[in-house]
Amino acid sequence: MKKNFLTLSDLSGDEIEEIFELSREIKERSLKGGSFHPLLGKSLALLFEKPSLRTRVVCELGMRQLGGEVVYLGPQEVGLGQRESVEDCGRVLSGYFNGIVTRTYSHNTLLRLANSASVPVINGLSDLYHPCQVLSDLFTIKEKFGRLEGLKLAFIGDGNNVCHSLIIGSSIMGMEIRVAAPKGYWPKQDIIKEKGAIITPSPEKAVKGVDIIYTDTWISMGQEKEAGKRRKAFRSYQVNTKILNLAKREAVVMHCLPARRGEEITDD
Repeated sequence: MKKNFLTLSDLSGDEIEEIFELSREIKERSLKGGSFHPLLGKSLALLFEKPSLRTRVVCELGMRQLGGEVVYLGPQEVGLGQRESVEDCGRVLSGYFNGIVTRTYSHNTLLRLANSASVPVINGLSDLYHPCQVLSDLFTIKEKFGRLEGLKLAFIGDGNNVCHSLIIGSSIMGMEIRVAAPKGYWPKQDIIKEKGAIITPSPEKAVKGVDIIYTDTWISMGQEKEAGKRRKAFRSYQVNTKILNLAKREAVVMHCLPARRGEEITDD
């Protein structure tokens, strides 16, 4: 039976810990110059509606380093939902590949693809969630602090897809998450209520005594027409030295990138 990865809620805490342990082993083996090819003979399709730097690079390199084959399919090649229906793409790609990573504008498109495909579908980004990003972030945090449970994380900025996945991941792994955003840009209420995130309009309150400060761009792809409005709404939500000094002395700053330096975060 296939298992999709569309949101972090698709994984249990134990499954996440198993992924982290395997990741640690692969990383250590790689640093020592060893090879590991469990995906030999397997193939992966990267079906991307949105451009990408990190997501595409890590999927391609990761698949090849683990012994598999990968094919990138950008918006011009496929025309998802325009040149060809989402359902037809899901069925056709299932005949060629062992899995599909999709980076799409609408989470509904992702769901349609997952429902029509007979192979696992992985969410490489949608407008609602970004689970792979946050899974790697949680792994990085655990490497830094040696644990996840009991840590405090403050997300400063737009209550977007990354924020939603951070809320879910923090809930699963026993972390406290505080979200500071202007009203009108808060995370979705059903996610807040289900996962128990602390929401505040005050970035100062959110970061006080936290272990991790996390931010993201104020203007995501597809929101360019709102740029002026968003800059005005978020101008007091910049991560800078003043904000960092309110966190714990050993706190770390994280950003999923790409960053607009001088807007949501300063160079220093």
